[in-house]
Amino acid sequence: MELITGGVTAAKGFMAAGVEAGVKYENRKDMALIYSTAPCVSAGVFTSNVVKAAPVIWDREIVHGGQDVHAVIVNSGIANACTGRRGYAYCAQTADAAASVLGISRDSVLVASTGVIGMQLPMDKVTAGVSKLAAVKADTTAAGDDAAQAIMTTDTVPKQAAVTIEIGGKKVTIGGMCKGSGMIHPNMCTMLAFLTTDACITKELLQEALRHDVQDTFNMISVDGDTSTNDTLIVLSNGQAGNPLIAARGKDYEIFCEALHAINETLAKKMAGDGEGATALFETKVIHAASKEEARTLAKSVICSSLTKAAIFGHDANWGRILCALGYSGAVFDPEQIELYFAGKSKSILIYKDGQAADYSEQEAAEILSEPEVTVVVDMKAGQASATAWGCDLTYDYVRINADYRS
Repeated sequence: MELITGGVTAAKGFMAAGVEAGVKYENRKDMALIYSTAPCVSAGVFTSNVVKAAPVIWDREIVHGGQDVHAVIVNSGIANACTGRRGYAYCAQTADAAASVLGISRDSVLVASTGVIGMQLPMDKVTAGVSKLAAVKADTTAAGDDAAQAIMTTDTVPKQAAVTIEIGGKKVTIGGMCKGSGMIHPNMCTMLAFLTTDACITKELLQEALRHDVQDTFNMISVDGDTSTNDTLIVLSNGQAGNPLIAARGKDYEIFCEALHAINETLAKKMAGDGEGATALFETKVIHAASKEEARTLAKSVICSSLTKAAIFGHDANWGRILCALGYSGAVFDPEQIELYFAGKSKSILIYKDGQAADYSEQEAAEILSEPEVTVVVDMKAGQASATAWGCDLTYDYVRINADYRS
């Protein structure tokens, strides 16, 4: 596997664009297009929130209905959530506009929105934006960059990743982009993620691979504990790599799954580290747990703890908050058996053992907690299962950003 530069245009046959449409923001890109020159099989996972945005409902019908997909239209600024029948009609109108200028079926167009809940889309600007996107679409890295920038809301940086692998003697590429900074607690955030691949794989195995992998990637991140109405993760595969069709589990499928995991984990960590107001990526690794499910539960409980997140921001080695989060997670364990470590880029220190504080240096601990990536390792000493979760610190700026988000 090789990490390469790029995002959604890295795979063969994919084009992209990002433009200023003025949907809500001024003087910034706010609409994006992903387009495949060949029809794609698709896979997707969506928000578990009972309140689902209109684009989520539209996309689920297409992805689960089995139709080929040619394009995705995304807008930022307005989420098109809690907008009733009118909002759903706007999805159809957006798809109609894309179908007209791209020469494809409207049933092959996915739509996605992110931003403020409850506002109606200005459809004159959206349809004009679709035409602008079609006019400038390209298969270049720069076009992918534009698309990644256009889907941002409170994100501070665009988030992209791409890898190449070899399957059946053919080079296969997977690329992707995502956005998400606040309202991030996926259960499948204002999280949107789009992956493209030129792999030749059946729709059934693509969906299986995605649904399995999301459990250890996007579902293991949290910024603020809020699951969005708009969470959408889509993978499009157009088969242009020319590899033998992946139609059964085996070596080729495993290679593809490893690459998919690399993209998903990279993008998930980028999201967690760019949480609203964040100054550090906060990672928790649970090792030697009794089961995989228990490891996931424990790891996520720690990165979701507001008190622990605040301690990370203050570079305070308050390990009691970590123990507390582990204790209310729902997992059953002996607190006198486990060990806790703080780990930075170059060193790791034991902070808790045998039911009490270890002999560690507060200064060393503070130095580790001051790094841009902070890891807590929890050794349960109960089995062989492990899991990792990612979050961020909790800062003053998180409150500032969300106190006036609608304006």
